[in-house]
Amino acid sequence: MVKTIKEALRYLGYRGQEPDLATLHLVETCMEELEGQVQRRSLWERYPLTVGGSQVQLGPLRIQSGQLARHLEECSQALLFAATLGVGADRLVQKYEKLDLTRAVVLQACGASLIEAYCDRRQGELARLFEGEGLLLRPRFSPGYGDFSLEYQRDLLSLLQCPQRMGLTCTEALMLLPTKSVTAVIGLARESARGNCRSRCSQCQAENCPFREEERS
Repeated sequence: MVKTIKEALRYLGYRGQEPDLATLHLVETCMEELEGQVQRRSLWERYPLTVGGSQVQLGPLRIQSGQLARHLEECSQALLFAATLGVGADRLVQKYEKLDLTRAVVLQACGASLIEAYCDRRQGELARLFEGEGLLLRPRFSPGYGDFSLEYQRDLLSLLQCPQRMGLTCTEALMLLPTKSVTAVIGLARESARGNCRSRCSQCQAENCPFREEERS
């Protein structure tokens, strides 16, 4: 809980500064309320992978993205991954957009923190699953990062059968519904191929993004 609260504060713009007690209490109560509404679900499928130049062939899906291709160097397989907090999170935000806009904004930040924490936990579980095969997982790389176009969002949802299996769809503007959801490609590399494990933020050219992850030593 402490980590997710810290991340929610980062989404709210608290970087290198401590929130006042009222703000901290608001984030904590929002997180508690949100936890009572979310229904975490995830899906993944494993596909063969080939990378050539700026093209990625992932199972039946061909992706044009130089940054994704570099991220997946030395990987021969990859996972398509999707996760969601469910519609309850969206409904809670919509409720407070009519009653208390400040709380709605904080709930949005809490939701962003919770979905990332859930994805991290699931990826950790997958890492342990595949380590028996001598495989390492690369960091998640999602449509919309760098030059990995959002246009591929529908393809990922379709391949994983997300609408049918977990109620996850996207809008005409390619935004995910429920909104607190993630789709991603996760490379699988042999343990000997450890050279390209940079985070998704370090792969992205938006260096001044306020949501950029802090580098970890």
